[in-house]
Amino acid sequence: MPTEARAATSTVDLLAVAVQALGGQTRDGQVRMASAVAHAIDTGEHLAVQAGTGTGKSLAYLVPAIAHAAESGKTVVVSTATIALQRQLIERDLPRLAPALAQPLGSEPTFAILKGRSNYLCLNKIHGGVADEPDTELFDAFELSRTGREVTRLREWASETETGDRDDLSPGVSDRSWRQVSVSARECLGAANCGFAQDCFAERAKEEAAHSDVVVTNHAMLAIDALSPATILPEHDVVVIDEAHELTDRITSVATDELSAASITLAARRAAKLIDEELVDDVVGGGELLDQLLEEASPRLLTSLPTGWDSALASLRDRLWRARSGIGPVRAAGNSDGDAAAARSAALTALDELHDAAVRVLTAFDEPDATKRRDVVWLAEEKTKSGTRRVLRIAPLSVGGLLRASIFADSTVILTSATLVVGGSFDALATTWGLPIEGNLSRTERATTGDVTASGKAVPADDEVLRWRGVDVGSPFDYPRSAILYLAKHLPAPGRSGVGEEMLAELDALITAAHGRTLGLFSSMRAAREAADELRERTDHTILCQGEDSTSALVRRFSEEPQTCLFGTLSLWQGVDVPGDSLSLVVIDRIPFPRPDDPLSAARTRAVEAAGGNGFMSVSANHAALLLAQGAGRLLRSTTDRGVVAVLDSRLATARYGNYLVASLPPFWRTTDTATVLGALDRLTS
Repeated sequence: MPTEARAATSTVDLLAVAVQALGGQTRDGQVRMASAVAHAIDTGEHLAVQAGTGTGKSLAYLVPAIAHAAESGKTVVVSTATIALQRQLIERDLPRLAPALAQPLGSEPTFAILKGRSNYLCLNKIHGGVADEPDTELFDAFELSRTGREVTRLREWASETETGDRDDLSPGVSDRSWRQVSVSARECLGAANCGFAQDCFAERAKEEAAHSDVVVTNHAMLAIDALSPATILPEHDVVVIDEAHELTDRITSVATDELSAASITLAARRAAKLIDEELVDDVVGGGELLDQLLEEASPRLLTSLPTGWDSALASLRDRLWRARSGIGPVRAAGNSDGDAAAARSAALTALDELHDAAVRVLTAFDEPDATKRRDVVWLAEEKTKSGTRRVLRIAPLSVGGLLRASIFADSTVILTSATLVVGGSFDALATTWGLPIEGNLSRTERATTGDVTASGKAVPADDEVLRWRGVDVGSPFDYPRSAILYLAKHLPAPGRSGVGEEMLAELDALITAAHGRTLGLFSSMRAAREAADELRERTDHTILCQGEDSTSALVRRFSEEPQTCLFGTLSLWQGVDVPGDSLSLVVIDRIPFPRPDDPLSAARTRAVEAAGGNGFMSVSANHAALLLAQGAGRLLRSTTDRGVVAVLDSRLATARYGNYLVASLPPFWRTTDTATVLGALDRLTS
């Protein structure tokens, strides 16, 4: 029997056992996906598989992954972008699936979750370790009192919890309080230097993961494992990446560094008791000099270092290194002094990170051709409680080389999501992942990858072609019969002046016809609030707006009160699951192109154009296509759902790129006729 047929046969049988045990029903798309995953694992061929909502994709990749782990004795890593999916896998799917597969596999599969070290309580820090200095922006009596109460509760919880996992704490605490009882991987003393190593929650989780068949983690941990010379994840030969449409952004975020006056001052405080006062003042002075330069400049993408910045950054680099050298090794205070070791570790970590960021910025412009540089540098301005602050950031132009040289080179990778096909093809996302198009890296990727990744790993040469294929297993939904895609062709193209009167009138008519039941997805919080405020004056339907309560509380109320509307921005585009009668209309105010002043998008667009490609289509249009698909996907969450996706941006119907974006959406029945849509909504919701 051919290899693929043999793998598919055993996988289909196992899937049938699993589906029956979990009380589900067989779905063609799920069977196709499970067979494709089994074939990929068997042959070592990477797989990108789009599986629409309702396919049951978690089961489709877990069954063949577990079968492989049982047969080979090797761990399979499953990575997600969101905590919600991690919880679903660990708390619902795997606990039911493992016993169901015990009999056909000969033993019950084991599984574990592994998160970053900062997600676990640090016993050394709790029992006398050094606490973080308060942020100057939050240094007020109310915040300190709240933090004190929460830290006290955390210390009590430390003696009760078996996991030390922040997600197991209910109710939760602020990020500021959690930082008082946790450490990052770089701040950790290490098992050899810590007196609490045997009881360490993070080490226990790592040990459990090392002996498990399936380890669930997140995209950030994948990035850290790829970037770090140390081994973070247990040895494995298969990686399943769920929510793969977010992989590039999550990896980029982890690989981004920053410099600011506040972070330099905090590092100096941490080192104050460990080095001479002169060295502390030296670091603070370097931070003040940087702050002055940042305040005098305008926030923008930097194509070169402004006059005077190179000497200031070189001076800061040297000052940070002198301070770091003055601290000495972590165990300089003696093996028995855990508190001193913790203080040294925290100070060294802060100084190292800032020093490395300064070096990275200084070397970012060594390549004269801006389109061939590996990193992008920009000056950002952020709002804080006390005003604004300036931050110098540096991020990789592309993470394709990193992914290609680490994740894809070392394991068989399964990438899956409900939205991987952009403009009718997998190529757009494959390029950002570093996978070859038609056997070779595209010109765009060759221009933005470089020869060596940030971790120093060489990118495979073009003759080392990575084999992969893309499969779309469809969806159980009958899209043309279940939903209408309404393109408001008659509306004026959106401008920068906010929500116009024509759009407000259109929204009012749609909400009235739908009798509420509307999820409004906006390109900015300003637009969402403006629309909510205006429409509250025009309609009797309750309109909730993101930011007025926690997102989970707003979604819960929206789900429980059918004639309610919910308006919001990015997290609602991807994080809302409301099946049933409470949601019949999804409204999208405008095509979600990246902001024109977004520095990474601008730099990537220039790199594509310099390589002879279409920067707008490769960067902005692909970004918008993915978000549109995610937003439209909020409507149908079960096979009985019905409704309308209304896009109030006429460019989707009139612009040349409109068909490309529409091709990324499910095949809804499409119309530009307002009366048809209003009538359908009224009949559906009456």
